Amino acid sequence: MKRYARALAIAALAAATLAGTGCSVMRGQETAGAYVDDAAITTAVKAKFVEDKTVDATAIKVETLNGTVQLSGFAKSGTEKTKAGELARNTKGVRSVKNDISVRP
Repeated sequence: MKRYARALAIAALAAATLAGTGCSVMRGQETAGAYVDDAAITTAVKAKFVEDKTVDATAIKVETLNGTVQLSGFAKSGTEKTKAGELARNTKGVRSVKNDISVRP
């Protein structure tokens, strides 16, 4: 019984290790730390969109990979698109911004 419990514990630890690092490998990042940093950047950018009343946070998607933020979705005006890019650029940890937001009249 003790042997079975130990084998089960080792299998669970191995599964947890693979699950924890699997996301970062799948996203093309080198470390789990980079994944956590990117998630924090994405959250910070989205929070800025929610706080700013000129940007529709629900219409713009934010993805971050190795500090590069990609914005996609739709804006109601060129001003909204520009403002979303500025907010993202001025977020701590952002290295660059790729603004792929489409303006929809």
